[in-house]
Amino acid sequence: MKKWSICFLLLIASVPLFAQAMPEQAAAPPAIVASTSWTAAFADIGGLDDVPFIAPANLIHPPEYEIIVSDVLKINNAQYFIYAGYERMMQSMGSSIKKNEASLVKINTNNSIENVREQAQLIASLTGTQAESDKRVEQYVQVVEKGAEKVRQQGMYRLKVYCHSMQVYLAKDLGLFVAGTFGPGPLTAAQIAEVAKGGYNLIIDNVHNPIAKPLLEVSPGSRLVVWRNFPERGGRGSLAEMVGANIEELFR
Repeated sequence: MKKWSICFLLLIASVPLFAQAMPEQAAAPPAIVASTSWTAAFADIGGLDDVPFIAPANLIHPPEYEIIVSDVLKINNAQYFIYAGYERMMQSMGSSIKKNEASLVKINTNNSIENVREQAQLIASLTGTQAESDKRVEQYVQVVEKGAEKVRQQGMYRLKVYCHSMQVYLAKDLGLFVAGTFGPGPLTAAQIAEVAKGGYNLIIDNVHNPIAKPLLEVSPGSRLVVWRNFPERGGRGSLAEMVGANIEELFR
């Protein structure tokens, strides 16, 4: 009898534990895949964590990556696929992408503060990550503004810059005087003649399709700086880290 009484008391004591409401679990984030490390970096600033991407980050020109069957499966199994539109994979995949229009998220990829903010807002509006995105956008802005302040302090805004068209956006946000642009196609005779006239202190090229070296032959006094657009890794803060490294190249 005593044994049954103890069991009964233990049962009564355990009831409140099971009666308590279980805490609600947060909804799982949508499954997202990006085309390249650059579009994945925009997803990161949009408030998402560790977004996988298709083209390897160590390629010189990731948009030229040719997809394989496993890549198509990753894209088709994702809730959203974030891409820029100029990737070769978007042409080669053709009808093999089994996704509706709403799940294909096309973004504009340039590293200006204005565009980073706009694309982050677009992604966050789909994924419900606005609060986190706002923090990450602000972190990105701080990196660029810190670089712009250093440009002002060191008087680099006075330099005459000839800039690759894919790097103009960051250059202008930093307050550099972009007096002319070139690329992404090969240099023209007119562009070479323009630089040969002299006066360009700085030439900014793009590592993903570098074409500026011949300009140094006609303007040996110019300094060449090469910037990236595609981060060398995925994950948190990849775009801000890359842009920070670009900025540091100005002061070497």
